Amino acid sequence: MKSITTPSVSRRSFIRTSALAGGGILIGFNLFQACKPEVAPPVDIADLNFNDFNAFIKIADNGKVTIFSPNPEIGQGVKTSMPMLIAEELDVDWGNVLVAQGALDTKNFTRQVAGGSQSLRHGWEPLRQTGATARQMLINAAASKWGVDPTTCKTKNGVISNGNGETLGYGDVVKEAASLKVPENVKLKDPKDFTIIGKDINNVDIDKIISGKPLYGMDYKEDGMAYVSVLRPPAFGKKLNDFDATEAKAVNGVIDVFKFGDKIAVLAENTWAAMKGKKIVKAKWMNDSELENTKDHDKVLLDLLNGNDFNTMRADGDVKKAFATADKVLERVYESPFLPHNCMEPMNFFAHVTAENVKLVGPIQTPAGTARRVAELLDRKPEEVSVDMTRMGGGFGRRLYGDFALEAAEISNISKKPVKVVYSREDDMSAGIYRPAIKYKISAAIKDGKLIGYHLKEAAINSNMYGLIPNFFPAGAVENYQVDVAKYDSNITIGAWRAPYTNFLAFAEQSFFDELAEVMEVDNIQLRLDLLQNVKGNNDERIQYSPERLEQVIKTAVEKSEWGMKPEGVYQGFSSYYCHNTHVAEVADVVLENDQPVVKKITCVVDCGIVVNPLGAKNQIEGGVIDGIGHAMYGDFSFKNGEPQDTNFNTYRLIRMNETPIVETHFIENQIAPTGLGEPTLPPAGAAIANAIKAAKGVRLTKQPFVKNMKNETLLG
Repeated sequence: MKSITTPSVSRRSFIRTSALAGGGILIGFNLFQACKPEVAPPVDIADLNFNDFNAFIKIADNGKVTIFSPNPEIGQGVKTSMPMLIAEELDVDWGNVLVAQGALDTKNFTRQVAGGSQSLRHGWEPLRQTGATARQMLINAAASKWGVDPTTCKTKNGVISNGNGETLGYGDVVKEAASLKVPENVKLKDPKDFTIIGKDINNVDIDKIISGKPLYGMDYKEDGMAYVSVLRPPAFGKKLNDFDATEAKAVNGVIDVFKFGDKIAVLAENTWAAMKGKKIVKAKWMNDSELENTKDHDKVLLDLLNGNDFNTMRADGDVKKAFATADKVLERVYESPFLPHNCMEPMNFFAHVTAENVKLVGPIQTPAGTARRVAELLDRKPEEVSVDMTRMGGGFGRRLYGDFALEAAEISNISKKPVKVVYSREDDMSAGIYRPAIKYKISAAIKDGKLIGYHLKEAAINSNMYGLIPNFFPAGAVENYQVDVAKYDSNITIGAWRAPYTNFLAFAEQSFFDELAEVMEVDNIQLRLDLLQNVKGNNDERIQYSPERLEQVIKTAVEKSEWGMKPEGVYQGFSSYYCHNTHVAEVADVVLENDQPVVKKITCVVDCGIVVNPLGAKNQIEGGVIDGIGHAMYGDFSFKNGEPQDTNFNTYRLIRMNETPIVETHFIENQIAPTGLGEPTLPPAGAAIANAIKAAKGVRLTKQPFVKNMKNETLLG
């Protein structure tokens, strides 16, 4: 079984790699030379005399420290937590730290991506090494001034002291320190000595967020900038034939209207004029003869699921033999719809294309990939494209795809103007990248009261990987285990949606295990614990979860939720899951009000290793749980002949504030490196609720959204 550890690179190879790249997280040569001068902090510190210490740290002569956060901030808190790692090892007072968003810098920064809940996991050791290395160099500079052995010096809150009672602030020695040789062997702090990591730290942008100061992509503007609204095909599989923009051009404030590809750009002095102009453009659309018209996805997926055209992703033992010899067979089909992302901040992006360079500014989860695609689109050299990242009003995977940034770059290139593409809510919902519609068929073979076979089949739109992880639980727990996938290629664009691969699979599998326990006449939680015993000691490197850690979150959730001890009228449902390197167990408390299930409380137990910022971590956990509840209960999205059937919140149902339950969070304390938190608590939520609804209503849900499908009990398993 594969151990769950933080990604690691040896210090020697890391410094060598960074030096070859001209810089990086730990600089292998003079740190003055490694810091890119164009990375400017978006805070007013012009009156301070700063010295560039490395690509992440600037120290002023008064001791103030600016730490650059390299990764995109989408609300997951990395702009706060990643600098905390550096500040901890640098040993500074957090009150003296300013945090600035770093720009795209492929020479000095690595993995500038927000996705997969991986930022802290990948940055855990390198970022701490960055702070520890800078701290040691400051100590060495002070020791040189004093003529003492560096080992006799200590630091605390940005002040260096020696055994003679002398002290120097970091700002007093930063110039000398930056010219010193980078030490090879830097000792990191023992977790018991942490003074910043593990403490509640407020979001570094909170004052700007609550006061409405410019911070997000929608806030960004430049002199002479045109606002752009884009008219896109009304349905997937349509192409632009012709258009008449006479009336649109007559709208006060509209600057220009032109075609690019199969889209129409309306440039204006403000968003109101641009959107008004777009609405009155007369466009003629035709079906793309090369694309098959979008079919009935329900029927297509069911046909796939019942067919034989599968790719096998994992096969242990002999599943066919297990089912042939079984005493009992349980088989269920689970179904989920497409889902849009519905970020609070609609898609937007700024671009200014000139003969010299391409300037891009906006909310993007993949700045490097987007810059590369823009360079290819415009046939420009990669070094001519720059990306400045703004804070994002949500991402959930939608902003992994820089289609809106490419639109802005292409429109700027054609118009020769700085432009900002702005989506309306209707644009955002109808021209999106969607979670794919998926259906699962899960079968279990039971013999002599034991689970001897498990067969999982997936049928998905456009992807055979967006709902399926073959090496998660119960992989390794069942001797005869097989996972098969099939896909249908549709015109609908699909992609990652919060907790990709697992956001619906967790509901399907964890609901199935509860029903399986009923059929086997065993306790539902004990069934999971017994299966985990089969994995302990397993040397299968493909297995990604830890049976010991999953067992611990299960047992803790049982204890903390007072499982089975609630008063009459409170019905409980259980779910546990591993994804994004994190182990989670959740218990839902449901009551019936007017014979309808109402979720009152979720008890959530999380093993994510060391918790860097408990305040931020709880926000992520609670947000993930509520998001999981909302979409499982209400989220429904469909297409007719390729056209989205919902375009705004008047018809698309989201969870409401009065429907959000109490979320009680418990962490498993250990000294293991941090793992993901932005996504892992969403997948188990749906199953915990569904299992509680079964206890309350006696019906088992196999389709999402629950509210829609509870109206027709023939749809219940």
